[in-house]
Amino acid sequence: MLRVIFVAIFLGSFFHTTFAVAETRARFLLGAKTEGSHQKPQSIGFYSKGCLAGGVELAPNGPTWQAMRLSRGRNWGHPDMIDYIERVSAEVAKKTRWKGLYVGDISQPRGGPMISGHASHQMGLDADIWLLAAKNLNLTVAERESLSSANMRSGDQRSVSKNWTKQHMKVMEIAAKDRAVDRIFVTPPVKIYMCKHARGNRDWLQKIRPFWGHNYHFHVRLKCPKGDRRCETQKPTVSALSKGGDGCDETLNWWVTDALRPAKPDPNAPKPKPRKHPRQFTMADLPNKCAAVLKSK
Repeated sequence: MLRVIFVAIFLGSFFHTTFAVAETRARFLLGAKTEGSHQKPQSIGFYSKGCLAGGVELAPNGPTWQAMRLSRGRNWGHPDMIDYIERVSAEVAKKTRWKGLYVGDISQPRGGPMISGHASHQMGLDADIWLLAAKNLNLTVAERESLSSANMRSGDQRSVSKNWTKQHMKVMEIAAKDRAVDRIFVTPPVKIYMCKHARGNRDWLQKIRPFWGHNYHFHVRLKCPKGDRRCETQKPTVSALSKGGDGCDETLNWWVTDALRPAKPDPNAPKPKPRKHPRQFTMADLPNKCAAVLKSK
C-alpha cells in the first residue's frame, strides 16, 4: 500500500513539474494570446528570437488576397507587413493572371516562438506566400483548411516542376522589387530558373535567396521598420551574400548537387555546441521588452 502511495506521489510530482516547465515556455504563453497587445507597433528582437508589440490582423478576406489556414491564428503582423501584403497583392492582380495572393503564416498576434512549426516569424515581419495561383478569392473557411499549395520542385530536387510558370516568376519579381523587402527565401531550383530566364534589370534577383524547403511557398522577410531600434537586422546583407551581384554565381550549383548527397560523418570533427530551438525558449530567452508585450491587455 505504501509503495502504491509513493508511486502516486512521485508521478503526481513528475507531471506537475513537467507541466510547469512546459508552461514557462514562451511558445505556450505568447501562443495563447488571441489579440495583439495594446501598444505602439514594434518589432522586437530578431526574426527567430523576438516578439511583436501592437500586432495588426490581416483581414481573412481582401479584394486581392485571402488568408489561409485561419485555424492557426497566424494572420497577424507588423503594420508594415500588412501594408506590404495589401500593396503587393493588388499589383499582382493588376500585372499577372492571378487575382491576388493566398497568404499563409505571418505571425501570432504577439509574435514570439510558435507552438509548432517555424523557428522564425516571431516579429511580424515574415510571411509565407503560397505558390498556388490565386484564381479564386471566394474560398470558404473549410476550403482554406483543406486546400494544398502547389509543389514547384521536381522529384529529384534539381529543377522546377511542371507546376512552375512564367506567372510565378512575375509574381516573385513584383514581391522582391518592393522597397520594404529585405530578402525572399525560395527553393533553390526556383532561383536557378530565375537566373537563367530573367531579362532586363536584374537587381531584384539579389533579394531572392535559395534555402531548404520553400517549394510550396516563398517566404518574404521585410526590413526592420523605420525607428524600431529594438529590431535586429539580418546579417550578412543580401548584397554581401551576393558580393554586390544578383546571386547568380557558381555557388548556386551546390544546392542541386553536393547539398543533395548524404555527407559522410567525420569521426574527428568536434561535436557541435547544443543550441536551443525556439520552441524551447522561455520568456527569459527573449528580449526583455517581450515580457511587457505578454502582459499587455
